[in-house]
Amino acid sequence: MRRFLIWSALAVVIGLALAGGGYWAYWNFYARFQPVTITRNQAEIQRLLDEASWVSGGGGGEPLYIIGYRDSASTQRYEREETEKLRAGGVEARVVVFARPEREGQVQSTPAERATVAELWLSRDWSLYQRWTATPSRNWTAAGIPAADGNLARSAVVEASRQFVTRLNALLRDAGAPTGYPLVIWRDRDGFMKACACADSRSWAFIRDDFSAPDVVAPAGMGEPGPAIPPTVPTPGDGTPESLPYPTLGPIPPAGEAIPPLPGTARPGAAPGTAPARPTTPPRTTPAAPPQATQQEDTTFF
Repeated sequence: MRRFLIWSALAVVIGLALAGGGYWAYWNFYARFQPVTITRNQAEIQRLLDEASWVSGGGGGEPLYIIGYRDSASTQRYEREETEKLRAGGVEARVVVFARPEREGQVQSTPAERATVAELWLSRDWSLYQRWTATPSRNWTAAGIPAADGNLARSAVVEASRQFVTRLNALLRDAGAPTGYPLVIWRDRDGFMKACACADSRSWAFIRDDFSAPDVVAPAGMGEPGPAIPPTVPTPGDGTPESLPYPTLGPIPPAGEAIPPLPGTARPGAAPGTAPARPTTPPRTTPAAPPQATQQEDTTFF
């Protein structure tokens, strides 16, 4: 009986360890990357998204909001790798960019970044956003864009972008959703609002599944391979596909003899229909003897 109790306790411990390890593996490798369904504050979150000045490359379809700042490498990577896939699934990606506020007395944005954020919120110029993200941040000078620093109206726009993010994060935390960048918010097929702090690429597949978006898209300008191009066949001057026949050459005459004309050709000056003349052999001549070297007597000149 004692041995039975010991083995039973050991089995319970092993079972609990396996169950705990399995749950940890499920959470660590799968569950923690799943998006969170928002069940609270949906109306206020949607109102904030509708009032924000987002930029978009078009595409129509269901809207998906991507919130981030310029120097966020994970945000830039998500836009670069996932936007075309989502567009192929009928999604319109809307980007909301903001300038980070000061943190512990340290400025986290540059004057050029603040000027560009203000211009994007005012003009919603997609081409400007593309030029901005295609240029390294250290090389971006915001040339031709009015400065936000020292401009009361544009400084207020930059501050509005920060307040938008602060309020949105507070509502998401209250709904139990994690915060991070890129912050992606959308609605699934059933109309439920979902949010994802998609800094890890393992979260991206869940978003594509909600829209039945492809995992891989062909690069721009690349489509289905066309029919094979047949090789070019040289054609004669009349345009017929056949090649010209190789000419029939007569026997090569010995050295010194004239080359006879080709068969079927007449000698120059002969009447049509007459046979070609027989070539005549020129008389052989004896070559002259080569000159001999001579020696002259030495001569003295005075």
